[in-house]
Amino acid sequence: MLQNLPQDYVPVFMQIVAGLGFAVTTLAASVLLGKRGRDSVAKDIPYECGKDPIGPTHSRFSVKFYLVAMLFILFDIEVVFMYTWAVVYREMLHHGLFIFYSMFTFIGILFVGYLYALKKKAFDWTHNPTPAIRS
Repeated sequence: MLQNLPQDYVPVFMQIVAGLGFAVTTLAASVLLGKRGRDSVAKDIPYECGKDPIGPTHSRFSVKFYLVAMLFILFDIEVVFMYTWAVVYREMLHHGLFIFYSMFTFIGILFVGYLYALKKKAFDWTHNPTPAIRS
């Protein structure tokens, strides 16, 4: 059995030293060569996608926002489950049509949930628009 000799670790040590040296050098150069003392009010405010931040920082979201997010996760998980089902479908055919009917039971339950979401207008984005930010 071969023993690990200290000279075997020299390249690893050199790589670590080079990485740390590069990080320290670039940080020091940015501090020494950077433009200091040019702070202004415009530079100190938070940047919000090109818009001036007006209004409260913690605005209230409509419940519909979270409802749409949960529905997206639900139907996303459905697609993941259906994909894995399709991959193993041929290999599981020796169990008869049990795997086929179990998938249609799953789709049926999700379809009932989808109809319920349609009835409750969960997908209607124009029904209750998000209120404007109050200042």
